[in-house]
Amino acid sequence: MSGAMPAPGRPRDPEVDRRIARAALDVFGEAGWAGFAMEAVARRAGVGKASLYLRWSGKEALLTDALTVGLLQVSDVDTGTLHGDLVELATQMLDLYLGPASRAAMRLHLEAASIPGVAEHYEAMRTSQVRAARAIVRRGIDRGELPATTPVTLLLDTLVGGAMMHALTTPAGRRDALVNDKAGYARRLVGFLLQPVSA
Repeated sequence: MSGAMPAPGRPRDPEVDRRIARAALDVFGEAGWAGFAMEAVARRAGVGKASLYLRWSGKEALLTDALTVGLLQVSDVDTGTLHGDLVELATQMLDLYLGPASRAAMRLHLEAASIPGVAEHYEAMRTSQVRAARAIVRRGIDRGELPATTPVTLLLDTLVGGAMMHALTTPAGRRDALVNDKAGYARRLVGFLLQPVSA
């Protein structure tokens, strides 16, 4: 992990690192930055506080690494068709906001700019994800699958916002069904979006 300090003695256990990252995201998602403390993360992960300080210099470094390891990154995927690419993008958004780190992702949107050390990391991550999403649509335009006048930002706002809102507003009793039908919902969403745009 990038913020870690070298530890003497036995090699670090990757499973312990993953457990700590999951615990850090859970604590951040539940309590936000104001309630994010090394002690709380250690307790949630079932490790001693000293184990955290052997790995990270402070809570900013710990949260930055936890976000890098545990938060799903939206990436550019080339399936060969615009429809396929957008389905993959919508599925990634559903994974992010239906997954165990969904609360941390929401907190990050709200609080990242005010967290020292994390703000820069979040901005770089967000910029990379926006570029990946825009590359998908630009490739579709280059292939002739969309008109050259297609408003890229508006199309992506509709797709990403639709996937995110559906994940966040689905009632708890129906979330398992959505998790099992993520790809199906993503295909329906993309089909609905592309029909008037393509026409």
